[in-house]
Amino acid sequence: MVGGAGFIGSHLTERLLAEGHAVDVVDHLGSGSLANLAEARKMAGELKIHTLDASAAEFDTVMAMRAPDVVYHLGILPPGLPAEQTAAVSLASLLAVLEGARRVGGVKVVAGLSAVALYGDVPGKDQPIKEAQPWSPVGVRGAVAKAVAELLGVYRETHAVEFSALALGNVYGPRQRADGGVVAAFRQAFREGVAPMVHGDGRQTRDFLYIDDAVDALVRAASKGSGLVINVGSGTGTTVRDLWDLMVGNAGPAPLSAPRRSDDVHRFVLAPTRARIQLGWAPWTDLSSGLRELSR
Repeated sequence: MVGGAGFIGSHLTERLLAEGHAVDVVDHLGSGSLANLAEARKMAGELKIHTLDASAAEFDTVMAMRAPDVVYHLGILPPGLPAEQTAAVSLASLLAVLEGARRVGGVKVVAGLSAVALYGDVPGKDQPIKEAQPWSPVGVRGAVAKAVAELLGVYRETHAVEFSALALGNVYGPRQRADGGVVAAFRQAFREGVAPMVHGDGRQTRDFLYIDDAVDALVRAASKGSGLVINVGSGTGTTVRDLWDLMVGNAGPAPLSAPRRSDDVHRFVLAPTRARIQLGWAPWTDLSSGLRELSR
């Protein structure tokens, strides 16, 4: 699992170990942390941690020795760094994974992508967004997300490397870095007793997805949904300002306003219909319940 020491990857590692799978984590710890794997390391099962970048030559050795059935790539455009600094590394690591899968044979690649980055600013009449919606990425993150999806398709067509690409909503939950998403940023602001920064008017909507729901979809994608880009979201949109109110009620200060970012989208809600059909998956954690779990 590339990026297995990150927010989503560490939770997925625990789920796979609990189900009796052997897990190899490949992570250079640029944005991930061994602390995220503390619980996984206490669990029964076979867990190996390789502190290296997937684009390094040693990754080929790991692939050849372990001959995995599935490789998860969750390290595309990691949080905390500008996309301009991580785009080349993200694409290089994906190509290394695809080449490794081609050489080993019989390996499925499951990649997690940002749905917002992939689809871009979609008109309200086309929401909730279905997979037939043309990709209209904005900025470097969008360009990389599109390139990842296209590379997966090319390797499937030319080298018979199977894949599933999950276009994820705004995933949130325990262990998420404060720079990894708006929920985590708001949580830190509330804990520190400061007003959060909101870009734009705060009326932009997002599809928030609890980490357990996201992990369940990733697990199912190991054996289902091959050759597809699949939207994984709650199907419900929540404005950024309403999110803050849900998290703090009357206990926190009003958010501060900052200029809207050039690559920001105004409204974004995913239709999880294909996920229901192809993965047998549906979200079960509404936002209020997920935020309660996060506050424990």
